[in-house]
Amino acid sequence: MNQTILLDIIYLIGSVTFILGLKMMGKPDTARRGNTYAAFGMTLAILGTIFLHNGPIAPIIYGMLFGAFAIGGIIGWMVAKKVKMTAMPQLVSLFNGMGGACAALISIMEFHVHAGDPKTIMMVMAGLIIGSISFSGSMIAFAKLNGNLNKNPKIPGYNIINALILLITLGVGVYITVAGVTDFMWPCIDLALALLYGIMFVLPIGGADMPVVISLLNSFTGLAAASGGFLYHNKVMLTGGILVGSAGTILTIAMCKGMNRTLFSVVFGAFGEGSAAAASGGATGGSVKDISIADCAVLMNYSKKVVIVPGYGLAVAQAQHVMHELEALLEERGVEVKYAIHPVAGRMPGHMNVLMAESNVDYSKLCEMEDINPEFETTDVVFIVGANDVVNPAAKTNPASPIYGMPILEVEKAKNIIVNKRSMAAGYAGIDNELFYNPKTSMLFGDAKKVVTELVAELKTM
Repeated sequence: MNQTILLDIIYLIGSVTFILGLKMMGKPDTARRGNTYAAFGMTLAILGTIFLHNGPIAPIIYGMLFGAFAIGGIIGWMVAKKVKMTAMPQLVSLFNGMGGACAALISIMEFHVHAGDPKTIMMVMAGLIIGSISFSGSMIAFAKLNGNLNKNPKIPGYNIINALILLITLGVGVYITVAGVTDFMWPCIDLALALLYGIMFVLPIGGADMPVVISLLNSFTGLAAASGGFLYHNKVMLTGGILVGSAGTILTIAMCKGMNRTLFSVVFGAFGEGSAAAASGGATGGSVKDISIADCAVLMNYSKKVVIVPGYGLAVAQAQHVMHELEALLEERGVEVKYAIHPVAGRMPGHMNVLMAESNVDYSKLCEMEDINPEFETTDVVFIVGANDVVNPAAKTNPASPIYGMPILEVEKAKNIIVNKRSMAAGYAGIDNELFYNPKTSMLFGDAKKVVTELVAELKTM
């Protein structure tokens, strides 16, 4: 069979596995299998490109290629196996940034080959700009999620400065393309500008907005990869890039909806920026009441319906498995148990879904915000574990709050509210939570895993 035809067949198989894998990732029970299918397709496409695209190459090149694959594969495997669920958002940002860096490096290397040809240099510059923004933005996101940077530094005149940097970056890219520039200095200037924009774009982001920007940066990397597909006339690279870019964009829009923000405000607005009054959330504070493990167990044991709201604190404590045990124990006693999942709970899209799926929770019990909100009025006990901003009534009642307008889980409508936290410290948005002072709310302080384990033990004695 002709090598070109064989390579086209391999690319077709790779593209089909990408599409099939992406579709399967839309459901928790098939997501792992979908990831395997897509990985198989990618492996097949890479091998086909190496051995069939340009014919035989020098043995030393094969050695360098597969040596690089081995080193990168081993590092990636070890990092992914050892990473904690709480550090998963950082890992996603890091890996996504590496994809953007690859796209930018490819564009830099290809500039001399295509300089002066407006048809292809446009794709070179698109890959350079988008890939650079994705790389530097992802690195800032990684540092913020990892606690290495201030969560939400204030930058005077942020909107104007960032808009100017973006316009200049795009303007230089257009000039290089239209004017047929061949001087290598110009793409280097544009590279620096794009890297700066990526930093400035993500640096002011704070509060509960991080899942939105992670989705957006992921779509940027996909678009950068698609530009490489156009450049090399590589069908599978083009398909993969388009799928990642479109899926990331759709997810970004969904996250924006969950945050009640427009995509325009994501790109051009300073996330979480607000006045000093807003920073406090406007909460007046008040008295809170504690509840003991024994009283909590009694309350749950004699309930008809319990809704659990998992949050980042649950992930930090690695309490998902014992939470599943609590759920099973309550159901044995005739209690209906569901999980309320906010679209931006945690630090990345789907964070809580993955966390609970890891402990083999039945997927049908993971309820989205729109589905569970009408049920809170008929809920006897809401058990909030580590969640904060996504249940804060200030999002509906306080125009001064940075999260005002964000759709929340309406847990305040439940008959009884139990909040498990280590302390009264503010959540990721850095604001006080009015829910803690609600007369129906009881605080159960302590590490989530320890508290839920004690709660399970207490229930077993009843």
